[in-house]
Amino acid sequence: MGIRGLVLQLIVFGVVLAAASGEAYPIAKPDCQDKCGDVTLPYPFGTTEECYYDPEFLITCNDTFDPPKAFLTASAINVTSITLGGKLHILQYIARDCYAESGSPIADNKPWLRLSKFVISDTDNKFTAVGCDTEAFVNGSQGEKDFKVGCLSVCDSIDYVSNGSCSGVGCCQTSIPKGLDYVELTVSSYDNHTRVWDFNPCSYAFIVEANQFNFSSTYLQDLRNVNSLPVVLDWAIGNETCEQVKNNMTPYACQGNSTCIDAENGSGYHCKCLEGYEGNPYLPNGCRDIDECQGSSLHDCERSCINIEGYFTCLCPKGHHGDGRKDGEGCIPNRSLVIQVTVGISVGLTGLLMGGTWLYWGFNKWKLIKLKEKFFRQNGGFMLQQQLSGREGSTTETAKIFTAEELEKATDNYDESRIIGRGGYGTVYKGTLSNGKIVAIKKSKLVDQSQIEQFINEVIVLSQINHRNVVKLLGCCLETEVPLLVYEFVNNGTLFEHIHTKSKVSPLPWETRLRIAAETAGVLSYLHSSASIPIIHRDIKSTNILLDDHYTAKVADFGASRLVPLDQEGLSTIVQGTLGYLDPEYLHTSQLTEKSDVYSFGVVLIELLTGKKALSFDRPENERNLAMHFVSALKEERLAEVLDECVLNKANPQQLNEAGSLATRCVRVKGEERPTMKEVAMELEGLRIMVQHPWVNDELNLEETEYLLGESLDAVDYRGSTNMNAGYDSMRNQEIVPVHDGR
Repeated sequence: MGIRGLVLQLIVFGVVLAAASGEAYPIAKPDCQDKCGDVTLPYPFGTTEECYYDPEFLITCNDTFDPPKAFLTASAINVTSITLGGKLHILQYIARDCYAESGSPIADNKPWLRLSKFVISDTDNKFTAVGCDTEAFVNGSQGEKDFKVGCLSVCDSIDYVSNGSCSGVGCCQTSIPKGLDYVELTVSSYDNHTRVWDFNPCSYAFIVEANQFNFSSTYLQDLRNVNSLPVVLDWAIGNETCEQVKNNMTPYACQGNSTCIDAENGSGYHCKCLEGYEGNPYLPNGCRDIDECQGSSLHDCERSCINIEGYFTCLCPKGHHGDGRKDGEGCIPNRSLVIQVTVGISVGLTGLLMGGTWLYWGFNKWKLIKLKEKFFRQNGGFMLQQQLSGREGSTTETAKIFTAEELEKATDNYDESRIIGRGGYGTVYKGTLSNGKIVAIKKSKLVDQSQIEQFINEVIVLSQINHRNVVKLLGCCLETEVPLLVYEFVNNGTLFEHIHTKSKVSPLPWETRLRIAAETAGVLSYLHSSASIPIIHRDIKSTNILLDDHYTAKVADFGASRLVPLDQEGLSTIVQGTLGYLDPEYLHTSQLTEKSDVYSFGVVLIELLTGKKALSFDRPENERNLAMHFVSALKEERLAEVLDECVLNKANPQQLNEAGSLATRCVRVKGEERPTMKEVAMELEGLRIMVQHPWVNDELNLEETEYLLGESLDAVDYRGSTNMNAGYDSMRNQEIVPVHDGR
């Protein structure tokens, strides 16, 4: 027949296929409704028994609306779109909590969503809370497993709220887990919106399709007029994987020219047309051949294109060979001269490539140097150099400015294996400097360019803090987009790990716990009262207290710290900190004072006494907040019930009462009623003296103690108000004098 006859047959075959493929592929079963208003209804969904795969896919088309609306019949959920890729777009209600200007509640609801088959998409949706006096939770279940996720948003001025940003100020977002078939939304406020009512009378909570929600400050008012928002569900066929369906010989939904794919969220599987086909893979003959020779295909031929079933082929003209494709070798002339030309061009191109590579490398090197200079200047490098040169005559060790290359080499180019901690303000790496010194290098997430001068001042001040219980700041690197801080390395983990982490829990004796508390209090007293410029740490918690090999406390992470001008007693700031340790007065007023550190330290002291986490949703509701639970137990004389067993068995009851009373005073709601850190440090040192005194814990010396004191020990009550503590009480009374908020 010859090559020309074969080509003619292929061309005729291609024309027939093109005509067939020009027909629109079927959406629904024959004689079944494939549209409801603006919603396309692809099989396996349908409106009658003969038209859907199983009852879970039944759609009710309500034509009383104009245009008609589609609903999932099993749950009366409004459907707005269905895709064959396994996505079901619906509308879901918003939870709201609204108040009158007086603070009286006027409207609230708790919307819920229960699905019998489909699940809420974890990749397409976000749980979102909107408001400036807002606490929101989503309660959900994954089969028999329940969970609870919360979002907190507090602000006292609309000036803090940024459009397009849902990062915690006015708007808070978090991810949801896989496999959710039931959710219930709750939202509440701390102060009935009385402080923010003029611009935000309501709190809102909802699950929303992430790419359909762009936060605006106007939502603080306007969401009152919105009833529902778009949410995406994931749907799949059955409850078995592709392999189980094939092995069990159960009915298989995937039809010809399609393949089976396991569902990524929930159970079941999806069907997808094979490459070279498109259409509905759930219908017989639903996957139709794609004509790659039509339109701007990625596989366009250089010359002639012939479409075949599921693929295509290209033809080269006479005198040429090759695959004929633009993205392949194309059509190559059959001449020996081509080899010579190719060799010549290759040599020339190689020379150009080598020269271009050298120029490109040099240009990139120059750009990198300029970029480092830009970051150094932008991060206040010259300002820091001036500050350091002005201190060259000082005997106090000042901060060193490291180069980016030094720190990259010290951390193996910030290798993942070097990470020793992650927090809200950045990532910490373990590094080894060229002189062999081991350091901790903190790479911050962001730096506020308007606060560069304050940042430089903090580096200077913190580098001069020469306190044995503060992690020493050795220097910084300013050649990167965000500054890097270099600290001394403390190698025995955090206090949190030694108290709470099961794999690292060590039975710290009471004497060691009391010493750690006293050392931490001494640091805060020093920062508040003895530093050249008072410093408020603002994030005291057990994870920010490091321990060395001798269990000596080292206070770390000054990323949230603030310097306090000498003519001020507090600062007005956006609320930052850690839930469970956060001062409630600071949370409601945004006024940061030294008493905020006192509250956080009080929570740490309670952790040391009880061995419990500061905040835990695994405990009963009245015990979730450790500080509140501890204060309640002390008032009801149930202290022994909440104390850590190793503390209760080893410590003197009188000392525990003193320590518990001190912790309770530290966590009082009103800051003015809390002691200063200087007073706290003095009381803890007094308790340490009691612990170390041989008369306090040695029961064998009771008679000797009674003789020396000149009175019966029966007179000693549980709180130690007799002469046994006369020396301690006398010392405390002499030392505690007004210190003007610790300064």
